[in-house]
Amino acid sequence: MTATDDIIERYAAAFATLAPETLDDLIATLSPQIRFTDPFNDVTGHDAFRAIFTHMFETCESPRFHILDIAHGSDDRGRRAYLRWRMSGRLKSWPRTTLDFEGVSEVHVDEDGLIAAHIDHWDSASQLLARLPVIGMLLRPVLRLFRVRTGGS
Repeated sequence: MTATDDIIERYAAAFATLAPETLDDLIATLSPQIRFTDPFNDVTGHDAFRAIFTHMFETCESPRFHILDIAHGSDDRGRRAYLRWRMSGRLKSWPRTTLDFEGVSEVHVDEDGLIAAHIDHWDSASQLLARLPVIGMLLRPVLRLFRVRTGGS
């Protein structure tokens, strides 16, 4: 196992066991200039990264990332991995709204062997927003406009 593979495995393990009391284990794998992006955020640095997950724990009950698969890659820009995951939990503000969606995190490793970027790819419209009480009522008809009907459906 290379040092790059090791940091990615450590990062994935920390992500899979993420809790308020283990957030420092995840932060320990990061470059000080970590860039985190998802459908709602684009932030840089340890403090901003910490704020993303602190907010998640404040707004979600029992959030959990289940790592389903890890793929490794590299090119002239460096090493990276793709963590396919499923996130589960429940929104505290809407207790009947469960979270259960899948995505991929593109994770870049810098020359110092630390995680330099975490770029989340997941469909927030159909997997999250369409399930919310008010927004979902407005969004579901829009999503249906783009759904292709085939003979079997």
